[in-house]
Amino acid sequence: MAGGARMEEAKRSDALDFTPMLAQVQANNQLTGDLLGDARVVICLGSRAQISFLVGHRGNDGKIIGAATTESEGLELAERLQPDFLFTSDELEEGCGLALVLKVKRRLQDIRTLLMIRGVPSRPGIQSAIHAGCDGILLESRMGMGTGLEAIRTVCGGGIYLDRGLAPALSLAGGAQGTTARRAPPNLSPRELDVLARLVGGESNATIAQHLIVSVDTVKTHLRNVQLKLQARDRTHAAVLALQFGLIDWPEPAADR
Repeated sequence: MAGGARMEEAKRSDALDFTPMLAQVQANNQLTGDLLGDARVVICLGSRAQISFLVGHRGNDGKIIGAATTESEGLELAERLQPDFLFTSDELEEGCGLALVLKVKRRLQDIRTLLMIRGVPSRPGIQSAIHAGCDGILLESRMGMGTGLEAIRTVCGGGIYLDRGLAPALSLAGGAQGTTARRAPPNLSPRELDVLARLVGGESNATIAQHLIVSVDTVKTHLRNVQLKLQARDRTHAAVLALQFGLIDWPEPAADR
């Protein structure tokens, strides 16, 4: 099947009548402001229509302090406005959202970043996003069904978010996939697995510490040990490797918990 035909088939399979869900989508939109708290947000999207909707919906509360459609403009806004949260898409009018996240992370180490993948997710694209240091990755096709809300809640709360729809692209099934497939799964302790599963489930270090009745420093120590054992660059990379090795399960969507 040709590439264009595959994309058309994917679009048809993802088709959805949103009419029965309008009330829930509206309720989710109202909750977004509460989840952002006092965060100052810059958005950089390839769709001017999406920016107009987001700014029009959230503009009066002052949380969105900058908006752009190109990588260079997004970087300039981030450097000048020093936001707490960057929401960007992989496809921009000029440049690339992945490159934007990488550059912003280098300049603002404490910024939280959420990347929206607009097309069909691919392994190289996801790996690039992870390498860029994204705190959350979601699929545009699942926006409006609670996924975007959950992603914002998780990333703003200090956790990491990996859209469950990324699972097929990250699967190791069907042959070797780089060095990960050639390595034996590392031996993680039950507590390390518990901490990592909670992190992938969207919990922050503080929330994990509260649930396990330990200090935040202890949680950080467990995560550092996990990163060393998995040979991971950061927490997001560690989470992806653990999912690929089958050490932890993909978290259930919030609505199903």
